[in-house]
Amino acid sequence: MPYAESKGARLYFEETGSGRPIVFVHEFGADLREWEQQVRRFSREYRCIRFNARGYPPSDVPESDELYGYEHSADDILAVMDELGIERAHIVGLSMGAYATLQFGLRHPARALSLVAAGVGSGAPREHRAEFRAQSEAMAQRFLHEGSPAIAREMGLAATRVQLLNKDPRAWEEFVQHLSEHSANGSAYTLRRYQALRPSLFDFEAEFAACTLPTLLVVGDEDDPCLETNLFLKRTMRTAQLWVVPGTGHAVNLEEPAAFNAGVQAFLSAVDRGCWRARDPRAVGGGALPVAKAADK
Repeated sequence: MPYAESKGARLYFEETGSGRPIVFVHEFGADLREWEQQVRRFSREYRCIRFNARGYPPSDVPESDELYGYEHSADDILAVMDELGIERAHIVGLSMGAYATLQFGLRHPARALSLVAAGVGSGAPREHRAEFRAQSEAMAQRFLHEGSPAIAREMGLAATRVQLLNKDPRAWEEFVQHLSEHSANGSAYTLRRYQALRPSLFDFEAEFAACTLPTLLVVGDEDDPCLETNLFLKRTMRTAQLWVVPGTGHAVNLEEPAAFNAGVQAFLSAVDRGCWRARDPRAVGGGALPVAKAADK
């Protein structure tokens, strides 16, 4: 089995296809298998790489919680790329993986061709930080004491995941089954050290304002915990565009795979052709009517 070494953990990865590289980065409740519909589409034209984060077998599950955290998540993407001899890649992430994707863009901008951040922002607004941390710690305790199988179905029925059940019950059952197979220890460490302790994206406002990487932000209009953060990122990152997907919750790539693939394809094509542009400064801070000028005296 192929692995990349990364600061205290071996990371299992898979690659399919050839062409410009895309690295897919999964969310907390998923693993590399949830990118299957994207790999089937994009491997026709791109070299697709997906990997399991630390804590998600067959990647290592370090027993020290010090070996988990948002810095590790961004650098793990780099480790996989280095193992494969990839200098630059498009980075596509969902939720926790989207947070890692954005951090990768800030920490290693020269190694990214573009960023796609889908469903990013849970717990980011400052007024929700304490609640998000408490929920993450409580869920970590449940994983340790009850195990993944006991929690998986309940997580699948969360407010921003029932949309998948309503649209595609078979895909929802797969999601729940995969989640039930996750390491309880790995999930608990990830919740405690990565989810609960990661800084708010709002804390990186200056860094995002300076970022010039082409960026596509994707969020479902029923993914309430992420909407505010995506509006903040759109207003802050001058090379970002925001796509709000109607009638959709958190796992956009699973709920609407055809639309997600088409949207990401259009974005990647624009980037590869050099057609992705920064926001026109004239489009910032105004409205549909011209700013009124003071009347001549």
